[in-house]
Amino acid sequence: MSDPLEGWQAAEAEGRHLDAEDPLASFRTRFHLPAGPDGTPAVYFCGNSLGLMPKEVSPLVQQELADWAQLAVDAHFRGATPWYGYHESVREPLSRLVGAHPHEVVAMNSLTVNLHLMMASFFRPLGARRKILIESAAFPSDGYAVRSQLQLHGLDPELDLLQVGTPRQEIGEAEILEVLERRGSEIALVLLSAVHYFTGQLFDLAAITRAAHAQGCLVGFDLAHAAGNVPLQLHASGADFACWCSYKYLNSGPGAVAGCFVHERHGMNTEIPRMAGWWGNDPRTRFQMHREERFVPQPGADGWQLSNPPILALAPLRASLALFDEAGMDRLRAKSEKLTGLLERLLRPHATILTPAEAARRGCQLSLRVGGKDLFRALEAGGFVVDFREPDVIRVAPVPLYNTFGEVVRFARALVTAERPA
Repeated sequence: MSDPLEGWQAAEAEGRHLDAEDPLASFRTRFHLPAGPDGTPAVYFCGNSLGLMPKEVSPLVQQELADWAQLAVDAHFRGATPWYGYHESVREPLSRLVGAHPHEVVAMNSLTVNLHLMMASFFRPLGARRKILIESAAFPSDGYAVRSQLQLHGLDPELDLLQVGTPRQEIGEAEILEVLERRGSEIALVLLSAVHYFTGQLFDLAAITRAAHAQGCLVGFDLAHAAGNVPLQLHASGADFACWCSYKYLNSGPGAVAGCFVHERHGMNTEIPRMAGWWGNDPRTRFQMHREERFVPQPGADGWQLSNPPILALAPLRASLALFDEAGMDRLRAKSEKLTGLLERLLRPHATILTPAEAARRGCQLSLRVGGKDLFRALEAGGFVVDFREPDVIRVAPVPLYNTFGEVVRFARALVTAERPA
């Protein structure tokens, strides 16, 4: 931009043009937008941490509160959406979202709980094959879970935890494949993110799964930053299992019910060992505990459930999934690539971007290396909601369901201007 003012005026005009042509623009009106310091809507680029609240959440939750008040226990079978099978109401939309068969998915628990349940079944160290492979600088909770699983098996995380890649940098998929080729005979389980929380890098799940299976390893994925962010084809990928949370891109509220995928080749095998609970039991004998003490798991992912579903926490997920079905993941992905493409183009001359430049290798998020926290505070004071990771990274996530191209331009200008004051 030879003339900075003229350059930003052109960018703002481009943003207005893209917003005018956006077929998904109306979805923004279906979310509650938080206010910035001046009382106008903030530019909310933090959906990678907590998604905004869909307006349809309140009536759905209020319906369940009304059924509880008016019907009490009878709402399990007589409510507007009977509680007994409430979790089944999200099964089909979840399966469409992650590219799975309906019987391969279930909404339950929280992400880390589900990872532990999956590892209880699919991390079965035997002899020399006893290691777990994760990415370097994986999300801390994943690291804690994996290390504790190794310890529960009497193994040493210092010896039996393999990490691939360099912290805070893009991880080359060739490097992952090379580690699998070289050390695959030692690895019992590969557990990687589909989209890395820090860099925003999107991995090729199918390629990783093929390489791992060729070495005899089982494969699971953490989809915390992928579900609702990028198109997924879990069944076709061949992954053995996957887990995700629902409070980020799935906009289902803080502590929302998480999701789990178990490939049907495992889900239909009721002999697989697992941590058992009554809601995973065969529904035909679920209420006969006093007569039938033996656990008989349901086929499919439902067989890993532990407890009856939390109705008040599932209601927001129903609202969110309805929006995804209406918008369509392909259209959301197309807009997402345009949003991040515009942001990347405006910032590339001015900022170090840790996220891959190719749109196909990232989701909604760009991770920017900046000078320090002062810039983050300046953006915050200007009405921009972003995320800071010590010591010098701002994560920015324009979400296609509710963010605009105009907001992308405003943010880029604010960041560049704050970095280089007149």
